[in-house]
Amino acid sequence: MQRSAGILMPISCLPSPYGIGTLGKAAYRFVDFLCGSGCKIWQVLPLQPTSYGDSPYSSFSAFALNHYFIDLDMLCADGLLKQEEYASLDWGNDPARVDYGKLYMLRVPVLKKAFARFDRADTAWLKFLSEGKYYDYALFMSLKEHFHGASCEQWGEYSEYDGEKVSAFARAHEESVLFWQFTQFAFLRQWNELKEYAHGRGVEIMGDIPFYVARDSVEMWKHKRELFLLDEKGAPAAQAGVPPDAFSETGQLWGNPVYDWAKMKRGGYSWWHKRLNEGLALYDWLRIDHFLGVVRYYAIPAGEQDARRGEWRKGPGAELFRGYEDQKIVAEDLGVITDEVRAAIKETGYPGMKILQHAFDGSRDNEHRPTNYTENFVAYTGTHDNETLYTRVSKMTKSEYSTLLTVLKEECRAAGVFPRCHTVEATCRTIFRLLYACPASMIVFPLQDALLIGEEGRLNAPSLVTGMNWSYRFKEADFTATLRRRLARLAKSSGRK
Repeated sequence: MQRSAGILMPISCLPSPYGIGTLGKAAYRFVDFLCGSGCKIWQVLPLQPTSYGDSPYSSFSAFALNHYFIDLDMLCADGLLKQEEYASLDWGNDPARVDYGKLYMLRVPVLKKAFARFDRADTAWLKFLSEGKYYDYALFMSLKEHFHGASCEQWGEYSEYDGEKVSAFARAHEESVLFWQFTQFAFLRQWNELKEYAHGRGVEIMGDIPFYVARDSVEMWKHKRELFLLDEKGAPAAQAGVPPDAFSETGQLWGNPVYDWAKMKRGGYSWWHKRLNEGLALYDWLRIDHFLGVVRYYAIPAGEQDARRGEWRKGPGAELFRGYEDQKIVAEDLGVITDEVRAAIKETGYPGMKILQHAFDGSRDNEHRPTNYTENFVAYTGTHDNETLYTRVSKMTKSEYSTLLTVLKEECRAAGVFPRCHTVEATCRTIFRLLYACPASMIVFPLQDALLIGEEGRLNAPSLVTGMNWSYRFKEADFTATLRRRLARLAKSSGRK
């Protein structure tokens, strides 16, 4: 890796008058902001469609793309929409929050109007259809629409995938199936244009693969017997999560079905390799979420209401990534790091992650202290699951804050950074400068941490289902010339430009 800096900015967080960030003008302006800030990496969260809880890590498909991100103004410019068909709709009254309920009700009808005007003789469209890449997703979403949004387990005769039955359904609902394919076609056309623009400005995009898939998903509906551990009735035999930790006393019960790794191994891990190939085609860099699950995974018995009664089981390890060692892949290795995990990461050669927020407990052996890691890492102030940096520091007890100052000053001396810690704001800015100066080849930070935004800017509080999760959005006024110049100076002085 080259020495570089990047910003974590989910598409959903971008400014937009239509309820959620999109692949339109604000995305292009953000690329310009990155370029002017000396940042070479734009990290996004998963682009898959969101389901219950609005999490990008829980989707109806491991491969599909979120139709909420299709820019309506761009469809208007293409002659597929009239501005009055969407500009006057109530997308929510708080520009700092995504209202997923309104999106769920309004976005699809608007996109269907665009599809009604779309030229179905378009050669690119016909080629796209012939490839059939998103056909299963389109069929799944047509069925979900037919059953008023119900989970695939509640689709009656269609709950268990049957080729003849679903083919008959597809013929009877051809327009619906074509529409859902159109959402993927429109997304990819806008995404590829944005990605090309980013490359022209010297910016690479880092994407994210969720480790697990949702129970209500194409994969669980059509491929469950190939991919997942099931009981004798064909239901998930175990569910995914993590044991009690700093985020939750009862652990995190994610509820996803867990993989049948033995069966996957017999198939040469072909489904996982398809995911990797798709991700590497879509992005420049690929972050593997919950990399620990590759080495060992936490399985919670079906029917449990929290994650306290699970057990650790062995995963495939680095064998899963054989042949992908030279790809631009980042391993999210946060959590309890065992020797097995370290060995797997070393075997792949992938950079792991370090979180500066976790560096200040006073222990000299703390792996998140910059003096304890080398170049082959991606260092963060925090991830999408952490409190914002300002919140974390401002909520510390006197004892915690005193320990932080001691460690911070030691780390600053080692990195050649002058510590200014007379206020909480000054301390946070010092931590930010330490991030830039640290040994890690790549650093990434949520824009909230550069702006010293408080609790309202937190992206996700793990294990909680709340309207605050995944809903934060930035305003145009946040992307100031002053901030851009400050980041550019940090990039230049730390050799990251």
